[in-house]
Amino acid sequence: MVDKLDKSNEAWQAELDEQRFAVCRLKATERPFTGAYCDTKTPGVYQCFCCAHPLFDSQSKFDSGCGWPSFFAPINEQALATAEDLSHGMQRVEVLCARCDAHLGHVFPDGPAPTGLRYCINSVCLQLIPRDA
Repeated sequence: MVDKLDKSNEAWQAELDEQRFAVCRLKATERPFTGAYCDTKTPGVYQCFCCAHPLFDSQSKFDSGCGWPSFFAPINEQALATAEDLSHGMQRVEVLCARCDAHLGHVFPDGPAPTGLRYCINSVCLQLIPRDA
């Protein structure tokens, strides 16, 4: 079980820049192919920018060609939460940080083996902690 971090939107707005607040707290999306981690190959752990909760290991990152960092699995079963997203006239599965409920992106059933999933994640929601070589 993950210890939840509960902050008001006003507190988050004071801590995050405008784009991060819009994406992480208001469920916006960064433009494709513009994020810092879209093409990154650096080994390490991707954590939530808002609360530093570990989310993905770089070993699960792959190039999906979609314009956002893509992963086939979270770092562990407690890393993420999901919610139904019916916005924009579509039915999708929203991906959230399990600790602070930051909107991260969406998960789709068109990823590679072994999971068949594609976690399509906004770069601004992530912070890469490089692994010592």
